[in-house]
Amino acid sequence: MYEIWLTLNILFELALQYLPAVVGTAVLWVALMGLAASRGNAGWGKALKPALVIFVVVTAITFFITPAMTKSSFANMGYWVDWGNLFLYAAGFGGVAAALVWPLAAMMRRAG
Repeated sequence: MYEIWLTLNILFELALQYLPAVVGTAVLWVALMGLAASRGNAGWGKALKPALVIFVVVTAITFFITPAMTKSSFANMGYWVDWGNLFLYAAGFGGVAAALVWPLAAMMRRAG
């Protein structure tokens, strides 16, 4: 239980530290969505496949490079919470990348 509580405290502190980046990314996403919607005839359904590919690629890359970036290794990850955090961290970055790519891909792929 201690590991979960510690993780939640760390995530809260990180959220406060990176709040400007999160707000900026959200504003960028809303702007991209608005731009894609205003262009009309955007291929939202066709754009899901490129967004999904970006999600998988960014998640995989983030999963494998994060331990080295934090001066750690996979061998140091002893608890299931560590593995869960790593996967969710990587999936979060993949989700943000996919969310930003989706409106861009929709503008490039017209519905029809």
